Amino acid sequence: MAKLFERISVRGITSRNRIWIAPMCMYSCENKDGVVNNWHLVHLGSRASGGAGLVMAEATAIRPDGRISPWDAGIWNEEQVEAWKPVTEFIKSQGSLAAIQLAHAGRKASVYRSWSGDGAVPLSADGWQPVSSTNEAFPEYNTPRELSTAEVKELIGQWVQAAINSVKAGFQVIEIHAAHGYLVHQFLSPLTNHRSDEFGGSAQNRARFLVEIVKGMRQAIGEEIPLLVRFSATDYHPDGFTVEACSEVARWCHEAGADLFDISSGGLITGVKIPVGPGYQVPLSQEVSDQVDAPVSAVGLITDAKQAEEILQTTDIDIIMIARLSLRDPYWPLRAAHELGVQVNYWPNQYTRGTYPAN
Repeated sequence: MAKLFERISVRGITSRNRIWIAPMCMYSCENKDGVVNNWHLVHLGSRASGGAGLVMAEATAIRPDGRISPWDAGIWNEEQVEAWKPVTEFIKSQGSLAAIQLAHAGRKASVYRSWSGDGAVPLSADGWQPVSSTNEAFPEYNTPRELSTAEVKELIGQWVQAAINSVKAGFQVIEIHAAHGYLVHQFLSPLTNHRSDEFGGSAQNRARFLVEIVKGMRQAIGEEIPLLVRFSATDYHPDGFTVEACSEVARWCHEAGADLFDISSGGLITGVKIPVGPGYQVPLSQEVSDQVDAPVSAVGLITDAKQAEEILQTTDIDIIMIARLSLRDPYWPLRAAHELGVQVNYWPNQYTRGTYPAN
């Protein structure tokens, strides 16, 4: 059996394989109220039918000003919870695990989706002033307002409530988005956190926001539901967040109740050189795995079955996350099984009539 198709268990759940769909923003809540619709059902559901072990919904805002764009999904109210239920039910009916990434964009909020405009959405056109660890703007975005200490503590409670809402909506796995230059990452990096309160200064203080979110979520959702954290393991800047710092924060999160670390990179600042290439983030995942006694995933330009299998066979990485590859082929996990000569029993019955699939 190829390792890519071995089962893996995390807390109270078991994934049928190690191919997980990474969260990908769709910017498709057309009423601009954070309520998902048939697009999300078909988009996520097709990837569950396609054989993935886990399907993770896009970065979903914990409150209105946490959206990247006015068209983002949310999970801060009951209407949104109810809209997510058919999506999670269908994902699970296809044998995949239903997961959600909870997010707040911080200073990278209130921007246009690519087919509706460019840059920041002004306040006069459904935009809003972002909030952040800092009052320094991301280039060409709206200037954020620095959160007060009391507001940071209030936000922790809102993250926890979003996790509770996610469980009510039927999600089986929850991920905290602490990467790509969004709010939690803004607190973690010394490049965007110059605060003098308990959430700034030392590495431990800069991580406090995230660690308190993890603690609060674990207490609220119980012991059975896996809790993941996505990190940008490096800012690609000598004075920024580093893979060594990421590993230390991951250890603190693991002690607080997080189970698995989803390793990505970059996104905090512009003007840095990112060494993009096949599997370019795999060494970052391996380095975190070396330092933390917890499973890790790898993502980023993993494009074929043999490459994915080799990563699992030659490193300590436990999960392969696919994103753009899944956009090109929602049924890539089934294709990978065929290419690796693995017999799987989760082809949709509707697709097994006659002589196809030839697997």
